[in-house]
Amino acid sequence: MLDILISQQALLLGSALVLGLLIGSFLNVVIYRLPIMMEREYKRDFYSYFDTKPDPAEQKELDETFNLVLPHSHCPNCDAEVKPRHNVPLLSYLLLGGKCGYCGTTISKRYPLVELVTGLLTAIVVWQLGFTWQALAGCVFTWALVALTGIDFDKQLLPDNITLPLLWGGLFINLWGVFVPVQDAVIGAIAGYLALWSVFHIFRLVTGKEGMGAGDFKILAAIGAWFGWQMLPLVILLSAAVGAVAGLSWSVIAGRDRNLPIAFGPYLAGAGWIAMLWGDRIVGWYLNYSGLGS
Repeated sequence: MLDILISQQALLLGSALVLGLLIGSFLNVVIYRLPIMMEREYKRDFYSYFDTKPDPAEQKELDETFNLVLPHSHCPNCDAEVKPRHNVPLLSYLLLGGKCGYCGTTISKRYPLVELVTGLLTAIVVWQLGFTWQALAGCVFTWALVALTGIDFDKQLLPDNITLPLLWGGLFINLWGVFVPVQDAVIGAIAGYLALWSVFHIFRLVTGKEGMGAGDFKILAAIGAWFGWQMLPLVILLSAAVGAVAGLSWSVIAGRDRNLPIAFGPYLAGAGWIAMLWGDRIVGWYLNYSGLGS
């Protein structure tokens, strides 16, 4: 079976696409539920610490089982449980015309979009890295970035529940040099964190405002742990350039208040993903073009 997958690229990429679609369906759950789970945990800790009790309605909510598995997915309008036949990634959305199979309520386009993007990104990773340990690790890295991107867009939050395991995971896999020697990974983790930590404190010292959240430090540290300190300048430049263009475009087109915060995590995530697949080639091209590589 493995020989068939390796020898037939179309089958390999198709399998990667299907796997990505399935993972994308689960990531939709993570993006929606994880912030709620964190909020409820925070409330429980708050009431426990101050030895107080919430009102009955909130207490009932806090006592409910709510995690990444339970309760089962249901329609927010009619509360009908989503049956397996209505939960096939991408296909069910298309067959149902983007509506609930029971009450006809429109389903957000974000759900099939996350599934499709995750599927395509997974297939691209396998296409670029082949049937290797690098590809497997790269897929896990990609899925974590998709979840972080969705949550940051929604809540402007990069949860430690994802960023810290991603950071430690990068250090762990590079014990065997999957992407870079472990020494480069350790330096990358330290340098990635300190780079944005320094920018944060300098910006706050100069302006009196906080320009970014601590989650941004951790995601750049994670990227450094996965791909080494050598990729950090590229990631910072790419994310800053794309973030600046996107922020200005959003302000002009949508009339967004320039004082409102903009999630920076998605741009770091996108730059880190590009660095994983093409970082060496981009850096090599720049060095040759600039004459520094001579």
